Amino acid sequence: MNTEARGGRSAQLKHTGLRPGWTTGACATAATTAAYTALLTGDFPDPVTITLPKGQTPAFALALEELTAGPGGAAAMAGVVKDAGDDPDVTHGALVRSTVRRLPPGSGVVFRAGPGVGTVTLPGLPLDVGEPAVNPVPRRLMREHVERVAAEHGGTGDVEITVSVDHGEEIARSTWNGRLGILGGLSILGTTGVVVPYSCSAWIDSIRRGVDVARAAGLTHVAGCTGSTSEKTVVSEYGLPDIALLDMGDFAGAVLKYVRRHPVARLTICGGFAKLSKLAAGHLDLHSARSQVDKPFLAGLARRGGADETLASRIATANTGLEALRLCEAANVPLGDLVAARARDEALSVLRGAPVAVDVICIDRAGAVVGRG
Repeated sequence: MNTEARGGRSAQLKHTGLRPGWTTGACATAATTAAYTALLTGDFPDPVTITLPKGQTPAFALALEELTAGPGGAAAMAGVVKDAGDDPDVTHGALVRSTVRRLPPGSGVVFRAGPGVGTVTLPGLPLDVGEPAVNPVPRRLMREHVERVAAEHGGTGDVEITVSVDHGEEIARSTWNGRLGILGGLSILGTTGVVVPYSCSAWIDSIRRGVDVARAAGLTHVAGCTGSTSEKTVVSEYGLPDIALLDMGDFAGAVLKYVRRHPVARLTICGGFAKLSKLAAGHLDLHSARSQVDKPFLAGLARRGGADETLASRIATANTGLEALRLCEAANVPLGDLVAARARDEALSVLRGAPVAVDVICIDRAGAVVGRG
């Protein structure tokens, strides 16, 4: 049996029969690449091809293009319509624009929030307060593509990039941005550039098939991961093959219940600190629409780890789980380990005595391990 063809994350997606799409970060990168090329050459590439973190090279058709001259100098704008594939994403069909202007040599790449893109107003996110809500990976992608275009067409790579989303402020009302202190619009997101579509029933079925394939291959250790960053972490930690990696997404309960009935000797659960804090609090569905980070719960765990009442109060009112974690790290309170241990205990309770050893790894957004249990 060819288990490599049937197991692992890519096989899970193929099994669902769902069509993947592109993140707002990928769309913004494509629009930026086209706009900067036009700024240097006078012509917009259409379609425009970009390279994503995992090596995919999708091509994007331009919905808008505009080259202008004004008092602030020449500017180029390109727009791409987001295709989220079969995922019920609120930004599907949104028009993502990027306007690029030259800056003096040595300025580097500067990001601005245009209409429909939010601004960070509270701490606890991976961006500083006052920054446009363009997340770190999309920023890196845009910088890399600016460098490539500059090298190819004789530019300096010193540019201002203004990202906007038509009707973004209205669309953002359907997201958690307001509660997180991201005001004025959407966030430009994406760690891989690819939107992985989730039909609950199809994806849970794909998890089950992933367990079946791993067991048929004789594997004794599998890992339930919340995404690509956590997959990289467990591969680095344990050297697991692709067919041992279960893309559980938000469906921690689905992994645990199926492994309870079809045991493997060892299960590693790896994911972002905030998501796994939900498992620690007893939630088996980790999706933001169905469970939230319980900051008072985290404050209670921190007290057990030595936090005083002042710190516990700050944790209970933190903006995000990441902010709570950073507060504890500064005070040498092992909140990451406490969450991982509690998540492991919750997982074992769902397994109901099945012969499965469980360990939990919490990571931050960059993939650094911040807790083990």
